[in-house]
Amino acid sequence: MRIMTSPKTQNLPSYYPVFLDLTGRPCVVIGGGAVAEGKVQGLLHHNCPITLVSPTATAALKDWAAKGRIQWLQREYQPGDLKDAFLAIAATDQRSVNDAVAKEAAAEKVLLNVVDYPPLCVFIAPAVVKRGPVTFAISTSGASPALARKLRESLEQSDILPYADLAPLLMRARLEIKKQGLKVHPDRWQEALNHDLLRLVQQGHEDQAFDRLMSTLTSKSKGRAR
Repeated sequence: MRIMTSPKTQNLPSYYPVFLDLTGRPCVVIGGGAVAEGKVQGLLHHNCPITLVSPTATAALKDWAAKGRIQWLQREYQPGDLKDAFLAIAATDQRSVNDAVAKEAAAEKVLLNVVDYPPLCVFIAPAVVKRGPVTFAISTSGASPALARKLRESLEQSDILPYADLAPLLMRARLEIKKQGLKVHPDRWQEALNHDLLRLVQQGHEDQAFDRLMSTLTSKSKGRAR
C-alpha cells in the first residue's frame, strides 16, 4: 500500500479505512427523510437489525417497516434510543438532535455518523462502487464529497472495474491452492490476471478459466504452503 500525503491536508482528520461486518449487530438511523432512506437502504444489504427513529418517514421507509424489514419508532429521538446499538446514523438537519445523539453515542461507545457534519462523526461514509463481491470505497477525509463522487463515477466507467468479475474464480483457485498445500508467489497471481482470463469468465467458460489459472499459478510453484 502506498500512501501519498500533502502538507495542505494535514489539518484534515486521519480516518482509518475499514470494512465492518454488521451481521446481527443492531443499527439505528435517526431521521425519516430522503437521506435517512438512503442510509437505511444501504444497511438493508448487510443482514443487521435496523431501528428507525422519526415521527415521519418516506414512503419507502414506511413500506420497509410494514414488511418487517426495519423497526420504526414513530416519534422524536430521545436519550436511550442508542442503548445496545453497534452503529448509529443521525440523518437529521436539527443541530440540537445531532448533538444529543453524538453525546449518547460517545457514552454508549456506539459508532456514529452524522450526515454532512464530520466533527461529530466517529466514521464517515465513503463513496462506494460495488461489483459482485468487490467493493471500492472512496473517501476525501471530508474535504470534498463532490470529488469523491467524481472519482466514483470515473471508476464506474473504468476498464479496470470488470476485473472484479474474477473474484469468484480467484476464491476457487485460492481454496484449491490451499488444499494442495502449494505456495504461489504474489507476482504469479498478478501475471495470471489478464484480459484473456477475464474474457473466458465473462463468456461463461468458468471451468476453462479455472484450468488456465491453475496452470499459470502452479507451473513454477514449488514447496509447501506457509
